[in-house]
Amino acid sequence: MKQVSPFEIALIEQQLVREGLEVSEILKLCDLHVQLFREYLASRELRGVPEGHPLDLLLKENELILKWGEVLGVYASSVLSGEGEGLKDAFQQLVRVLENLRNVRLHYRKVQMLIFPYLERRGIVAVPRVLWGREDQVIQKIREVRTLAEKAQGDEKLIKEIASKALEISREISELVFRENKVLFPAVWVLFTEGEWAAIGEIGRDIGYLVPVSVEWKPGAKPLMPYEITPEVTKEQAEALPPEFRELALKKLEADTYEVRKGGDIEFSTGFLSKKEVEAIFESLPLELTYADENDRVRFFTKSKFSKGFVRTKTIIGRRLLYCHPPRLEGMVKVNVERLKKGEEFREYWTKQGDRIIRVLVVAVRGEGGEYLGTLEVVEDLTEVIKNPEEVMRKVMVL
Repeated sequence: MKQVSPFEIALIEQQLVREGLEVSEILKLCDLHVQLFREYLASRELRGVPEGHPLDLLLKENELILKWGEVLGVYASSVLSGEGEGLKDAFQQLVRVLENLRNVRLHYRKVQMLIFPYLERRGIVAVPRVLWGREDQVIQKIREVRTLAEKAQGDEKLIKEIASKALEISREISELVFRENKVLFPAVWVLFTEGEWAAIGEIGRDIGYLVPVSVEWKPGAKPLMPYEITPEVTKEQAEALPPEFRELALKKLEADTYEVRKGGDIEFSTGFLSKKEVEAIFESLPLELTYADENDRVRFFTKSKFSKGFVRTKTIIGRRLLYCHPPRLEGMVKVNVERLKKGEEFREYWTKQGDRIIRVLVVAVRGEGGEYLGTLEVVEDLTEVIKNPEEVMRKVMVL
């Protein structure tokens, strides 16, 4: 049984449903199948992964996802072979599992944003691109089936169609789990240093996990971002990789050696920019910003080439924030700033300039410790959105 793949288990379950075995009996086996798969992995490439380690948590997420996918397949098979009340009950359960599967995006996002960049830095590009494409297909199919399920309303033909699509999703999920657990994760366990895992763990905590984190893994190295690593795959590492990676790694990989940090750059917590780039970026925003410090003195503002808000000139630098507004608005500005200083996050206002409709956000700017640093006024021209909502909705793309 330990050698049976998730694909074969799904086929067995579908046959059992067709032969009339109770769905409740099959569902009792799901935990056993996950346990067998875990033991199969432990006996192969992945050994010694500490509890609470980012890879340990990703593996545990895959156990949960595999179980969701298996249960989805069981209910889909039950719908396809059922009728009457039995069909309705199975379909309701299928919809419930689809709701759980909405969350798989959280798992895939961590893989795509935290694991793939380190592989790409080493010149391993094809595997991440293929996996991301498959993951994206699954997410889109789950979204499509959930939308169809909302329209079903007792339409048996549509319900059967949804079940067929759900069965396909079930198979694709098991395939993805298998690819990650048997190919991707063993490869990165060989390749990545503790510093890389430290960075992955730090950001992974911010993104969140599908499973509870009961043990905190404490790395012995400082976090290393992809641009900080030496992008190489040694011969010893290549020979320890799963076969799907080994052949690729033993070839001459074109490592990504691009130096993202340039001389004279300003270092931010989220990257690097030159002064020239900062100014050009601000000018390219479809909004305008004015910033006053904790003493309510204007220190900075931007101009946008896309929209024009209120008139501001260099002569307001150093000016009291109150005096940048007409006397009739001073009271309102003062109250807003006081509220922000006391803990409110923002205040929102709408106004007009000629035929233009303007949204104004007055936002509290705070440091990492929550201390008040100043007030940011964000001015955005939303005329086209307000006046042409139907046109805007036609342009909406689900990404």
